[in-house]
Amino acid sequence: MLNRRSLLAGASALTATAGALSACAAAGTKPSIAVGEPDLSEGGRLKKTFEDIFELYLEVKPVSATDTGLDTGERARLKSRLNMAAPADREKDKAFYRVALNQLKDIDRKNLSGMDRINYDTIVWDYTETLKGYGAAPYGEPQDYWGPYSVTQLTGSYQTTPDMLENRHTIATKTDAEAYLSRLEAYATVIAQETEAVKTKAAKGVIAPDFALKKAVTQLKGLLAVAPAETNLVTSFDSRLKDKGIADAKMSAQALKLVSGPVYQAMQAQVAALEAVLPRATHDAGVWHIPGGDEHYAFAAGYNTSTTFTPEEIHKIGLEKVKEINAELETVMAKLGMTKGTPAERMKAMSKDPKFIFENTDAGKDKLLAHLNAQIGVVQAKLPAYFKTLPKSAVTVRRVPKATELGAPGGYYWPPSLDGSRPGAYYINLRDTAEVPTWTLPTLTYHEAIPGHHMQISIQQENKNLPMLRQMGIFNAYVEGWALYAEEVAAKDMGMYDDDPYGRIGYLHDAMFRACRLVVDTGMHYKRWTREQAMAFMDANTGEDNETEIERYAVWPGQALGYMIGKIKWLELRAKMQAKLGAKFDIREFHDTGLVAGAVPLAVLETVYNEWAATV
Repeated sequence: MLNRRSLLAGASALTATAGALSACAAAGTKPSIAVGEPDLSEGGRLKKTFEDIFELYLEVKPVSATDTGLDTGERARLKSRLNMAAPADREKDKAFYRVALNQLKDIDRKNLSGMDRINYDTIVWDYTETLKGYGAAPYGEPQDYWGPYSVTQLTGSYQTTPDMLENRHTIATKTDAEAYLSRLEAYATVIAQETEAVKTKAAKGVIAPDFALKKAVTQLKGLLAVAPAETNLVTSFDSRLKDKGIADAKMSAQALKLVSGPVYQAMQAQVAALEAVLPRATHDAGVWHIPGGDEHYAFAAGYNTSTTFTPEEIHKIGLEKVKEINAELETVMAKLGMTKGTPAERMKAMSKDPKFIFENTDAGKDKLLAHLNAQIGVVQAKLPAYFKTLPKSAVTVRRVPKATELGAPGGYYWPPSLDGSRPGAYYINLRDTAEVPTWTLPTLTYHEAIPGHHMQISIQQENKNLPMLRQMGIFNAYVEGWALYAEEVAAKDMGMYDDDPYGRIGYLHDAMFRACRLVVDTGMHYKRWTREQAMAFMDANTGEDNETEIERYAVWPGQALGYMIGKIKWLELRAKMQAKLGAKFDIREFHDTGLVAGAVPLAVLETVYNEWAATV
C-alpha cells in the first residue's frame, strides 16, 4: 500500500533505473529491457519487448498512468509522482528512447508480418524521430508539441497539472488522498524546475515572444489572485474526500498548507523570473529568432506532419487550399444571397449577428453546452451507416477552466481512461460566447467529439489487439488529420448540413482556418512574418484575426501543420482505394481499417491501406 513516503522510494527506483539505462547506452552494451524466453517467435519477442518498454515508459512518465487510468494495482505507486522537469529528467527521457529503440532494432523486421510489422514500424519511427528532436532542441527539453519554450501562455505545469489533479487523479481511498498530497508537493518542485529552465534558456538566447510571456504572467497572477483555500487544488480535494466518506481534517489542512506555501511561492518565483526576462523578449513570433531556430522548425514541420514536405512546399499547399476553399465559399454564399464583400467579410458579419450568438452569461453558456450535447446525439444516430466499429466510451462536453481560458485554444479533446471508467471530454472555450457563434459549433463538435477525436481515440484505446504503446499513441498528422477529415465526412457523406446552410458555411470556415494555418505557421517560422502579418492574413481569409491561435502557433511551431496535411493524406488514400477497388470499395470498411489500426505516421498509414486493398 502507498503512503506519502512512497514518493521517495518511487523516485529512488526511477533514478536507479534511469542510471542503469544511461550507463548501458554510454557503454554501447545491450539494453536491460527483458525480451522473454529465447524460444519466442519474432512476433512474440516483439510483443514482450513492447510490454517491457511500456512499463518503463510509465516509470519515466508516471502522469501517463493517471491520464490513462492505469495508476492502480501494481502501478499504484506511480500515482504519487509527477513528470519532473530538471535537466537530469531530460537525460532519463533520452536514455529511455535510446534503449527502447536499440531493443526494437534487435528484432528482425523481415520475420514480422501483418500488424506486428505495422506496430514495429510505428514505434521505431516515433522513437527515431523523438531522438532527432532532442538534437533539434539542444537548448531544452522537447514539449508535447516540440515547442522550445518551457513556460508560455500555453506551456508549463501551471497550465496542465491542476486539471490533471482535479479531473484525472481519482480519489477513492485515503491512500489516493496521500498520493494527491505527494503530487501537490512535487507540483511546487516542477514549477521551480521549469522556472530554472526559463532562466537557463534565456541565458542562451532562447526567450519566448513578449506576447507569450505577458499572457503567461497574466494567467499566473490570475491564479495567485485566488485565495489558496478557494483554489480547485484545495476545494476539489476536500469535496472528493467528503464524497467518499474519508474526510480528514489533517489532510485537508496539509493540502491548504502546500498550496498556500510551496505551490504559491513557486508560482510567485515563476512570475518574477518571467518578468525579469520580459525586457529581453522581442516581438518576433517565429522560432527563427532563437539559436538553432531554423533547424528546430525544419524538424518540427517534419515531425508534426510525419512527411518529408519542406516548409516552402507546405506554404504553397496552404495558399492553393485557401484559393480553392474561397471559391467554394463563394458558391455556397451566393445561394443564400450573400454577395456583398469578400467571403471573409461576409463571415465576419455573420459572427457579429446576434441571432447566431448565445448570451455571454453563465446561463447562456450552460445553454450552449446543452446545445452541443444535443448535436452529439444527432450525429451519433447516423454513425452506423458510415462506420463499422463504434466507440464504447461516452464523451462529455466541458468548459475550458476559467483560470486558463485566456490563452487556451477554442476547443480541444481529452481521451477517456483506457478502462472506460472515465469518459472522453470535449472542452470548449467559453471566455466569450461571441467567439463561438452557432454556425461554427457543429463542425467543432464533429472535429472534437464524433466522428472526430473521440471516435478515433476511443476505438484505438478499446482495441485490445494493439500493444499498450499503440493504444496510447498520438501522431499529430494522423490524429488531427482524421478529425479534419471527419468534418468532411459529416458534411459531404453524412449530410449533416443538408438542412443547415449556415452550418455548411461554418464547415467551410473551419476548412479555410486550417488551410490558413499552413500559410501562417510557415509564414512566421520560415518566412519570418510578424505576428501581425499572420493575423492580417487570417483576418483577410477567415474574417477573424485569431490572435489567440496565432500566438499558439508561435509557441508550438509546426503543430498546426498536421491538420490539413493529414486530411489531404486521408482523402488521397480514400481516392486511391476507390480507384483500386472500384465496386468492392466499402466506406465502412475503409474507415474501420484506418481506425482499428490506430494512430500511425502517414507513411505507415499508406502501408496499412495498401495491405488492406490486397486482401479485398
